[in-house]
Parts: sequence; C-alpha cells; structure tokens
Amino acid sequence: MPGSPLVGWAASLLVALFGGVLRFVRLGEPRAVVFDETYYMKDAYSLLLHGVERTTLGTVEDPVADQRILAGNLDVFKHCVVPTDCASFVAHPPLGKWMIAAGEWLFGMNPFGWRFAAALVGTLSILVMARVARRMTRSTLLGCLAGLLLSLDGLHLVLSRTALLDIFLMFWVLAGFACLVADRDWARERLTSWYANAPVTPAGPRLGFRPWRLAAGLCLGAACAVKWSGVFFLIAFAVLSLVWDAGARRALGLRQPYRGTRAYDLPGAVGALAVVPAVTYLLSWTGWFATDAGWGRDWERATSSTPAHFVWESMRSWVRYQLDVLGYHSGLDQYHSYMSEPWEWPVLLRPVSFYYPPDLPPSACGADKCSQAVHGVGTPALWYGAALALIALITWYVARRDWRAGAVLLAFGAGWLPWFYYAIADNRTMYLFYMMPVVPFMVLAVTLCAGLVLGGADASPNRRALGAAVVGSFTLVVLVNLGWLLPVLTAETITYAEWWARMLFGSWVTAAPK
Repeated sequence: MPGSPLVGWAASLLVALFGGVLRFVRLGEPRAVVFDETYYMKDAYSLLLHGVERTTLGTVEDPVADQRILAGNLDVFKHCVVPTDCASFVAHPPLGKWMIAAGEWLFGMNPFGWRFAAALVGTLSILVMARVARRMTRSTLLGCLAGLLLSLDGLHLVLSRTALLDIFLMFWVLAGFACLVADRDWARERLTSWYANAPVTPAGPRLGFRPWRLAAGLCLGAACAVKWSGVFFLIAFAVLSLVWDAGARRALGLRQPYRGTRAYDLPGAVGALAVVPAVTYLLSWTGWFATDAGWGRDWERATSSTPAHFVWESMRSWVRYQLDVLGYHSGLDQYHSYMSEPWEWPVLLRPVSFYYPPDLPPSACGADKCSQAVHGVGTPALWYGAALALIALITWYVARRDWRAGAVLLAFGAGWLPWFYYAIADNRTMYLFYMMPVVPFMVLAVTLCAGLVLGGADASPNRRALGAAVVGSFTLVVLVNLGWLLPVLTAETITYAEWWARMLFGSWVTAAPK
C-alpha cells in the first residue's frame, strides 16, 4: 500500500468529514414526511415498540399518523384485541428499518431522528469508498478522489438525508465488496508466503480461515436483509471471489490451479458467501419470530407444545410470508408519475420528486412565487462522466484483462442489468433511485479512468501535469454542478425562478405551480 497508513487514514477521514457536513447540516429540514418516509419511519418506530411492523391510523391519501407524529402525538398505531389483526404486511426485510429505528431511539420520533441513520451510513460509505479505491489503485490521491466524488453525487446526498432503504442497501453492498478486495490481497499474500517457504504442490495449499471473506458474507447478507435486490450482488461477488482465487493460484504457476480452487477455496466460499448470508438474513427477522403479532405469524398455528414442532411450524409460516412477498413484488406494476425504465437511469431522464409543497407563501422567499424541493437525481456531470468511464473500462478490460476493470463492470452489471428483465417481462414499477447501489461502482469507474489520465509514476512531468489538470477540472465541474443543484436537493426555500433554472429536463416539473 502507498505511503504512510496514517496519512491515508487522515486524508480519507477528511473527505468523509466533508461529505458528512453536507449530509448532516439542516438534516431535520424539511420538517415533513418526505416521499416514502411515510412507510419506513413508521415501520421503524413500530419495530422499536413491538418488534414487528403494525398498521397505523389513516392512509397514504389521508396521512393521519404522519400529521400526528409531526405534531408530537405518537399514538398512531391501531389497537386490536387479536395482535395479528393489526399486523402490517411489508414488502422488504427488517434490517434497514431497524437501522432507521436506531436513530429514532437516539434522537426521538422526528425528522432528524428518522434520518440520522441514513446520514451516518451515507457518510461512512464515503470513508469505505475512499479506502477501497485506495486499495485497488494503490494511490491515496485516487482513493480520496473516489470518496470526494461519491460525496458530491446528488442522489447519494438525497438518500443520505431521507429515511428510505436504498442508502442502507448501497452501504452493505459497498462494504461487502471492500471486504472481498481486502480478502483478495490477504489470500495472495498467504499464497506468496507459502510459495516461498513450503514445497510446491500442483494445486497449492489450503488458505485456512479467511476473516475478510467472512466479513463480506455478513455484509452481503445484511444487504439482502435490507432489500432482496442485494442477492444480485451476493451471487456476482461470490463468483468473482472464486475467480480471483483461481487467478491467484494460476499466477503462481501452479499446474492445477482450478483443482486447488475447487478443492480448497470453494468449500470455504460456500460457508462464507452462502451459509453466513443466509443466517444473517434469517437473524434480521428475530423480532418477527420473538412475537406473535407479525404478519402471517400464525399461518401455521402450532399444534404441539414441543419446542421442535413450534420451531418447525414457525419456519413454515415464515417461508409462507417470504412467498407472499415474492408474489407482491412480481405483481408490482401500478403506474406512478415518477416511474422510469432502467435504460433511462444512467442519463437521468426521470428524476424523482421527493418533496414539493405547493402552497408556500410569497413571504417564504420574498418573491411572488417560492419553491422548496427535494429532487432525487444524480449529479449530471458525474453520471455522464461515469457513463463514458464505464465504456472505457470495457475497452480496458478487453485489451488488458485488468482485474479492477472487470470487478467494477461486474458490480455495475449486477446492480443494473437484472432490472431489464423486470422492465420487459413484468412491466414492473421502478424508479431512478434503484441505481443507488451501483453509484459507488460508477465512481470507481471514473476513478480508475482518472488514474489512466494521470499516468503512472514513471510518466513524464508534462504528462502528469496535463493529467492532473484534466482530472482536477472534471472534479471542479462536478463540485460546481452539485453546488448549483444543492438548493433543490436539500429543501432550501428559493424563488420559483431559481427553482426553475435548476430543472434540466421538462419531465422533472410535475409538481410545478400553475
């Protein structure tokens, strides 16, 4: 690794601090329930009180519970004689809502409280981004660039300031990837040490306990416990890790590298990247198992007092619940004005309006018309640059078979391409923010290309100066682009004319005053 570890950590933490300031300042604004916060902040509070999600008063169209919460009245759950009569059917696993609940427990049932965990996780993801990019590029400068670019993405910023689930999914996916990159280095170091100090065998050695791979399994299991779409990354990264193992054995010149991978690496990978994620996912449902008030908890009512029979029938009810959720997702095709198709996401054709109050008085901004908005949209300069960088990585990988380019392309594909099936086969309702888990890999693509532009350590001073000018100019453009959009990402009250000036596409303007 390059340079001083102390400098590397200090620089990474400084970048994360910058991103944290953007995410925590005015986090409680707007003092309102923003977009799908209406589901997750109440589910999280129900988990705190009851261990499971319960139904609340009112509906989406008549948000009685939201109004009560904002007024400080937390009596928002229906009261039922039979606990399961008040059970709420939820379409996503509990972990992300438990994370939101932690902020509510610390800071209360208010906008800051239910957004705190998202802001914290968003900030930590910037630190992880800087560290994994540093490890992949062996450059503290490029690692900090990656962290800075992630901190400057508009979609990442909005979801870090909103109590939705996608920022938590992104964090666990990125953390799992970072652990596997660390495991790659760890495994190669072990193989190199063995090769230098032990008799060489055709297939190589067993590598023993691999803590980073186990940590990756925990993180990827947590991703699946936030949203089921985490499984796309779990499968892709499990295959990627085994490919890295085989490549490491082959790079040593072993005569039977694939047999070594199959015999020595595969069993451990199954444990770490299949069994551990499954157990992690199951444990996230502890609240559901520990109470009798969850949805479908009594689908298979226990008829025996023996513990084994009770556990068996509880598991049957839980499996039935998972099948019900699968059916719900398969039939999710209702039209929504902010829905979009996956091929539209990279070019930001349909951002999502998270918040736009239509009745602001002129006194709010000192003009005839005022606007206060939260728009879920990526920073265009970064996203368009990332689209070009991903194309460049395809060429780089075909020409050089660089493992970093391949890993980034695989991760991006795992998080983006499966949605094409749902768009074409199921006509599913989808949104731009489904791209959140792949945004770190878009940033990594830009970072790797920035490394190519800068040139290697042996490049001429003129080449390095020109590369630094190009990379610096791009970063400045991204910074200015985010600064321009910041008022409509963070609910700053501005004039209607200023709001309109920040709208890049007519399709954004669905809530505009007449």
